[in-house]
Amino acid sequence: MSDRIRVALVNDYELVLRGLADMLAPFDDRIDVVQLDARRRVTVDVDVALYDTFAQPEPDDEDVARLAANDRIRTVAVFTWKMDQELIDAAVARGATGYFAKSSTAEHLAEGLLRVAAGEQVLEAPRRRVASGPGVDWPGRVDGISDGQSEILALITQGKRNVEIAELTHLSLNTVKTHIRTLYSKIGAENRVDAVLWGTENGFRPDHRSTDR
Repeated sequence: MSDRIRVALVNDYELVLRGLADMLAPFDDRIDVVQLDARRRVTVDVDVALYDTFAQPEPDDEDVARLAANDRIRTVAVFTWKMDQELIDAAVARGATGYFAKSSTAEHLAEGLLRVAAGEQVLEAPRRRVASGPGVDWPGRVDGISDGQSEILALITQGKRNVEIAELTHLSLNTVKTHIRTLYSKIGAENRVDAVLWGTENGFRPDHRSTDR
């Protein structure tokens, strides 16, 4: 393999992809980001598909399996707030060789991608849901919405019920309800319809509803 690697960024939200691209930009002497279009599956040959799990409506392992089955992708790495051991194990079983927390610095992520591209398995230790590190972006950040609240609002905008949101985010139902009450206060919503309308108008509707399909 050459000293440079080709990385495709995978998520359904353009803002999330742009944030990831900005994180990796200082390492463009070693990492080429070759695909940013959230509306298309990976259509070029890449060393690593970096899958950001923000607000994905399917379980992580199924999405990883779809990416791993793409002949254009040599291997898959996951970038996530969800660091449960069962999710790490499921991603590996489906074909991922990298699993990185969103608390990672840009340098740590870049080095991890280079190692994964070189054939190593690089898995960070399981822990509770992590806070975002520097450089990570998400819809609503400029409006004072936290990373976790942003993911919940994105799932509300997709039409998910509280029970489904709790399952997808690996949070308790009570925690989800607490986040929703805080969100309503921040965006001036009185009910779920108001929240969906605000989310639709402020970047919380995905650009594409499927991962690499």
